[in-house]
Amino acid sequence: MFAWYRHSALTVVYLSDVPPSSKSGALAKSAWNTRGWTVPEFLAPQVILFYQQDWTPYLDDDSPNHKESVEIMHELEDVTGIDARALVAFQPGMRDAREKLQWASTRVTTVPEDIAYSLFGIFDIQLPILYGENKQNALGRLLQEIVARSGDITALDWVGQPSTFNSCLPADITSYAAPPCALPSLSEDEMQRVVSSLRHTVAVDLASEFFDKLDNISPPRFAHRRLHLPCMTFRVTEIRRRSGPPQEILFTYGIKAEGLDDLLITTDERLNQFSWIKPTRQTFLLVCPWDHRLLELPDFADDDAESLGDWSEPESPGASLREEELAESYSRTLRLIARLGQPFGAFLLAQQRGGGYKRIVSDHDIIAQAKNVASIHSMDVRTLEIL
Repeated sequence: MFAWYRHSALTVVYLSDVPPSSKSGALAKSAWNTRGWTVPEFLAPQVILFYQQDWTPYLDDDSPNHKESVEIMHELEDVTGIDARALVAFQPGMRDAREKLQWASTRVTTVPEDIAYSLFGIFDIQLPILYGENKQNALGRLLQEIVARSGDITALDWVGQPSTFNSCLPADITSYAAPPCALPSLSEDEMQRVVSSLRHTVAVDLASEFFDKLDNISPPRFAHRRLHLPCMTFRVTEIRRRSGPPQEILFTYGIKAEGLDDLLITTDERLNQFSWIKPTRQTFLLVCPWDHRLLELPDFADDDAESLGDWSEPESPGASLREEELAESYSRTLRLIARLGQPFGAFLLAQQRGGGYKRIVSDHDIIAQAKNVASIHSMDVRTLEIL
């Protein structure tokens, strides 16, 4: 459908519930704006015209393309949450995946699977349409493709019920309605203070080893609905349930994990309680999913500064240049460690009998923080299989 709209010479939108001579705001209130399939309908076309009940142009705008109408595009921007520039010149692809999922999170479709199918073209994804598979599988296949192809883990940032497709994915698109949790970040002055402190505690060789480990870890991937997710892992050492009413639906647990501050989570799942005095055979982990963008490495790009004809064999770098590169690499790693020492969105994982892990969902974002930023370089980094 996206390609069909994209290549059309003109897309006409008939607003059957917008009466003649309507004022600005009527388009926003139209039922047309609640449907899932209308997202590609207004994003994909190059030329679009909106018509009212009596087939007169919306707002009496007789221009040949309503995408050139500042008033109409701003009205659509307000009601959809999509920037007007994207409405006018949208480009499909994986970029800003979490934001695009939020665009569709409040929309409805007659056929449950269509809420996922309507987004295939927006992400430039070619997948088979399998009516009858159920909406969790349809959404799961879409999200699986987004994570596997782009390496973007923001699609795993949601609050709601887990999917039967995979516990790291939501059962419903509505789980993306709330924007991602805004976490604090260091100012440049604070960053410099932390980096200065780390220079006294983190050796150059250990910092280099830590950076290389994170740089070389494999990106997230799916295989047979199992998510292979690179993570920084913290072993849970204690889970204790807080007292509540006898008929409570949600349970609150105090969680202790190695290297992290204590925290509370609320979930509808009953968890095995344990401590170092009363251990359990089941392994629980708090993890920070690894986002390769945190390395802040430059993108590869062609350097057009000099032509091939002007190129000559560079001289061997002297000792001073190598020392300068090492110092720059060291500083970059210390800045990374400082960022990782800030609060982060964590997943609570419970090991299953087959060896993989299951995500335990909470009714709110789980925010964790390392106890000691200077020990971050020694944390356990590995890829976990999540069912």
